Amino acid sequence: MKLNKLAALTALALSSTMASQAAFAEWSANAGVMSDYHFRGIQQTESASAYAGVDFESEEGFYVGTWGAEVEDGLEVDLYAGYGTELDNGLGLSVGFTTYQYTGDFDSAYNELNFGLSYDFVSFEYSIGDWDGVVGDEANTESKYEFLAVTLEHEGFYATFGKWGREFSGEYGEFGYGTEYEGFDLGVALVVSGSELDDSESLYFTIGKTFSL
Repeated sequence: MKLNKLAALTALALSSTMASQAAFAEWSANAGVMSDYHFRGIQQTESASAYAGVDFESEEGFYVGTWGAEVEDGLEVDLYAGYGTELDNGLGLSVGFTTYQYTGDFDSAYNELNFGLSYDFVSFEYSIGDWDGVVGDEANTESKYEFLAVTLEHEGFYATFGKWGREFSGEYGEFGYGTEYEGFDLGVALVVSGSELDDSESLYFTIGKTFSL
């Protein structure tokens, strides 16, 4: 997530931390490559990044999983768990926990509570978390943050607006399209980051595959 790289943070919308699964498959795995890795408006790599993950979802709506990707120094490894459900009126609700860990000195850990709300083509994400701080100076730089995003989706196209708050602030927009072709998941997206992030525009591509286990 690298707050300190860009004045302090969908690569793949929640970056694959919650890969969609077929109703009959409790276990699934995903793997692929991104031309560069973005997460919530902040660029994590300046070159291609490989990723992979494994997910389990129960019939009752409980889920647990892990997802990892290459960053500039080592690996980012995410662990997450939670519960999601859809009411009879079509309203979707979810609550969970995510921890972002790093094998190198790219960044220190982030720990979040995640809340989701969705209806039809609109979804909202709200997360509140703690960052351990700058590597080597964690005790003096640890901080709290929150993140809010709204996403509109229609037939593979999506638009996300996200905003950071508390001890770190910034906003971004992401506009993209995803589809499946010959069994592969293909995506393209444009990320436009505000001045409090890195004040840039970046076009990136993804190719991956999801497997039922």
